[in-house]
Amino acid sequence: MKACVYSDYGSPTVLRQMEIEKPTPAAAEILVKVHAAGLNPVDWHLMRGTPYLLRMGSGLTKPKSIRRVGVDYSGTVEAVGHLVTEFKVGDPVFGGSLGALAEYLTVPVDRAVKKPDTLTFEQAAGVYIAAMTALQALRDKAHLQRGQKVLINGASGGVGTFAVQLAKVFDAEVTGVQSTRNVEMVRSIGADHVIDYGKQDFTAGGNRYDVIFDNVGNRSFSEVRRVLKSGGTYIPNGGGGPEDHLPVGRFVRMLAISPFISQKIRFFVMKANSGDLQLLAQLIEAGKVRPVIDRSYPFNDTTEAMRYLESGHARGKVVVRVESTTSLRGAP
Repeated sequence: MKACVYSDYGSPTVLRQMEIEKPTPAAAEILVKVHAAGLNPVDWHLMRGTPYLLRMGSGLTKPKSIRRVGVDYSGTVEAVGHLVTEFKVGDPVFGGSLGALAEYLTVPVDRAVKKPDTLTFEQAAGVYIAAMTALQALRDKAHLQRGQKVLINGASGGVGTFAVQLAKVFDAEVTGVQSTRNVEMVRSIGADHVIDYGKQDFTAGGNRYDVIFDNVGNRSFSEVRRVLKSGGTYIPNGGGGPEDHLPVGRFVRMLAISPFISQKIRFFVMKANSGDLQLLAQLIEAGKVRPVIDRSYPFNDTTEAMRYLESGHARGKVVVRVESTTSLRGAP
């Protein structure tokens, strides 16, 4: 089978397709014929080996072994391990597992869920990391409540588009911050208020927020906390470009000040779990959440897809079509 791999750190030019052995599912795994795979910032961080802390386990100057690309996937079940009862051959599924940019992928059963009929395979491939990140940030770290005011900086990105919709599921009042070209899109997915950062500085306004979910990190915390209520919660999530290093100084400053201020700072890393994946599938099936797909690329153009993601201009998700049946809503 073909898989997208890299054997050196660097720009998207290090990516290549390689023929590797088709895997066999273990007892508690399924084998998925991949139809589409979603790209995320974590993919280019791993590809570039930045921040350098990521290289501690994989190799300091170059990867110790050939590395596969991608986590988010959608496809159909090709085979099941002998302990698997949740899925059968032919089931359309989506979820997350390392090495998703390949023709076939073995997936633990707790990293897969049946795809709602309302989603195409391309849409389903854009869910896993971004939606789980938004859900856990707002529910588990912010403890977002009905009627609270939440500001989402970077509302038009992969995580941001899910955060806007999930905040509305929690009956919050949502303000999205994005560029001019994305104002109407963010409004269309449920934002109550939109701020065009090219025309308005969200840290200088008169509104105060219970929660600020920051997917950009382009303003200092001292600026952001001007519009964060006393007792409010600030959640930093990524930000920066492909060659940027971990903003250790910024994190240290926030940690140093946090015991002395009335607002809360909550760092977090998304934790994969089957319960949240099932919940997201239910919300999608109920029409309360939908993936926003900016562009989809054929498998042979994965390098261009990664370049576009790195540009920072994607509206929602960027996906790669691994197999020609991605436009179908059910099993091929």
